[in-house]
Amino acid sequence: MPLVKQCEQSMERLKTNKKLFDSGKNVEICYQNCQSLRPTVFPNGLPLNVSRIKEFYLTGNYSDLEVYVEDYGFVAGAHKIIISLWSIPFLKMFTNGMRESASTSVHLREASPEALKAMLDYMYSGELNMEDIKDNDTLLLHILLLADKFGITHLQQECCKILLECLYEDSVCQILQVISSVPSCKVIEEFCKRKFSMQFDYCTTASMDFTSLNETTFRNILQNQDLTVTSEERVLNAILLWSMKAKEYYGWDAVDEFLIHSTPEVLFGQRLDSLNHLLLLVRFPLMPFELLKKLENSNLMMSIPAFANLVKEAIDYANFGVTWTDIEPNNGVLYYAGTSYGEHCWVNPMLSKRITVTASSPMSRLTDPKVLASRTYQGTSFSGPRYDDGRICSWWMVDVGEDHQVSSQLLYSMRIAHVQLLYIKTGWFTDIYQTLESSGSLDGKHWTNLREHNNDQKICKPGQFASWPVTGPQALLPFRFFRVFLTGPTTDPTEPWKFCICFLELYGHFR
Repeated sequence: MPLVKQCEQSMERLKTNKKLFDSGKNVEICYQNCQSLRPTVFPNGLPLNVSRIKEFYLTGNYSDLEVYVEDYGFVAGAHKIIISLWSIPFLKMFTNGMRESASTSVHLREASPEALKAMLDYMYSGELNMEDIKDNDTLLLHILLLADKFGITHLQQECCKILLECLYEDSVCQILQVISSVPSCKVIEEFCKRKFSMQFDYCTTASMDFTSLNETTFRNILQNQDLTVTSEERVLNAILLWSMKAKEYYGWDAVDEFLIHSTPEVLFGQRLDSLNHLLLLVRFPLMPFELLKKLENSNLMMSIPAFANLVKEAIDYANFGVTWTDIEPNNGVLYYAGTSYGEHCWVNPMLSKRITVTASSPMSRLTDPKVLASRTYQGTSFSGPRYDDGRICSWWMVDVGEDHQVSSQLLYSMRIAHVQLLYIKTGWFTDIYQTLESSGSLDGKHWTNLREHNNDQKICKPGQFASWPVTGPQALLPFRFFRVFLTGPTTDPTEPWKFCICFLELYGHFR
């Protein structure tokens, strides 16, 4: 007997056996020797003829269920046995003695009729109609919510797959608003957060949809390790807009003007406490000093104590800089690499091959790169001059490893070791490095200037430590290679291009 005929007879027997149908028990229909003629899309591997099942759905043959949406009306006719194969919640609804167990209709609340129709179509065909959902993220999200509500795992996976394939910046916020409440969609949620963080400037200026995100989601985006912004001012603007639930784009200066005739309590409402916490995620020290001075004289400064403290701290940082005593010696990137990234006691990372230090001149008795990564003074090590891009210079370069990068508020420290052994009447003659540059690179070929030292007097004595922060947009970029080099001669009249260092350390976000 054809399998379709067997299914038809089984459904008829199930419908006529009211005692069994209304008993609340699970009913298993099986045939021991059945063979599948084609791959089935139905759960549990049931060998059903999909074409015939779709025909039953389209014609209404053997239909024992009418599906309605409140405030809309009739959506489609269906078959309880088919729907129950896909959905445990529907199966329980039809078999546990609820009203729907004896009824030929089911009424659903808060459901999109279009999404419900698409879900029923999927239950009979195992496929989503791509023409219906093409360029319609809203419909796809409603289908995903229904699939989650009724436990249709296959449909959930299909929706997530399509969302990931079609994800673009303009839809990220809308998707995040929906799936943050769906536990089974954590993977796509994290993917959307990463997409948002990588396109932060666009996502926070092209549309104000992001202001509808909940605080946890928005905070996670701001703390995402892939956050990419052109300036910290953009981060500040986004936080202020989110806290205001703004409907159109403003810069911080416009918000500042609003405070002339308003108060933070009125302007930010229930999100004022959130604002105070989110402001901690703005890296004010990376802002240009001119901008910090404008913020210092703003109404935001006078009205929001948390804002005032952060701006004042950043200005102090810019005025006085960072010295070696401000930095924990055991917090640097090279030190961390020497502990195998926190796994064991420190070993010179050059010896353990965690990092690589190279000089502009070949290794020799007086050019020993591992000295720079040592925690104790081991002697003078110098790099000699060479020609790069047609100019003479001397440099030291650190490679933190193929799978690692340093970024976010990068800061570097050096200790000058060299003292020229030339006796003058008043004592030792010391080299002074007045023209230094630092740069970073991802590939060791294309370099980004990080900081220029022109007539820098920070290091003017032998054995002296000094540290410099990298500020501006370039501080936000990740780098694998870091290089510091002489671009002009030292004050040594005999060997003006000898660059001597006995210690070098990097500080910043390491990954």
